[in-house]
Amino acid sequence: MKLSAKTTQRLAWGVMWAIAMFVVAALVLIIGYVFFHGIPTLSWDFVFGPTTYGDGGGGLRTPIIGSIYLLLLTLVFVVPFGIGAAIYLAEYTPRGRFSRVVRYGVDTLAGVPSIIFGMFGFAFFVMILLAGRMCLLAAALSLACLNLPFMVGAAEEAIRAVPQSQREAALALGATKWQTVWHVVLPSAMPGIITGVILCAGTAMAETAPLLFTLKLVPFIPTSPLDNSQTLTLRLLDLALYRESVGGVTRQDLIAQAMGVGVILILIVIALNFLARWLSRRYITKMTGGG
Repeated sequence: MKLSAKTTQRLAWGVMWAIAMFVVAALVLIIGYVFFHGIPTLSWDFVFGPTTYGDGGGGLRTPIIGSIYLLLLTLVFVVPFGIGAAIYLAEYTPRGRFSRVVRYGVDTLAGVPSIIFGMFGFAFFVMILLAGRMCLLAAALSLACLNLPFMVGAAEEAIRAVPQSQREAALALGATKWQTVWHVVLPSAMPGIITGVILCAGTAMAETAPLLFTLKLVPFIPTSPLDNSQTLTLRLLDLALYRESVGGVTRQDLIAQAMGVGVILILIVIALNFLARWLSRRYITKMTGGG
């Protein structure tokens, strides 16, 4: 029996609505479960207290500072190399075999499991570049390799979205190619680039696998890139899987603390997403003279 166009439209709408509701329900269920079990553990001492090995491990001061340190160190490598590669691919490389090979390589790297980047980081950055020393620098370089394809893709897409007429107008006024890119293309593409940077920051903040191979879990606040430290993701893993009942703290208490760390991570990722949207809107408003 052939369905009418109206029936087909309603059926398609119903299926799409059901899929969307399933995704929303799964998201709400996961976040709700973590928040329900994690929020009761949150306190000033738990979030900002010193980190120790005994009595359940203390607070999250070291993991928070370590995560911020590692994130900033990662962005130092990701942002300039990612934007530079995107400019080269979008503005200086003709559409040919070489550019297709490079983009294929970038797309392939984007699909490589994060644990592979961790193994590479240990084999190259730790064992060769740093002579066997696990540290924040090795972890940051591994995370940079992981996030670089996403940064390149986001920046290249933003650059290619700039109208060709703007480039032609700048060149017609006597600007060089680089002056056109620097003063015309990049400012227009900046909202998309900012979004890509912050989304990469959220990904780096939430990664765990590369850190298992490149960073030692110590309760010390880092003072240099060659130090070891903790991150929030490693702290969560330590509490949920590795740590046993100690000092009167039960296994259930440790799981609850892990949920508390999960709450903080979720809030950070949500905040980064809102920050990306806010900065993009603010920059667009500034560029268009709206405020």
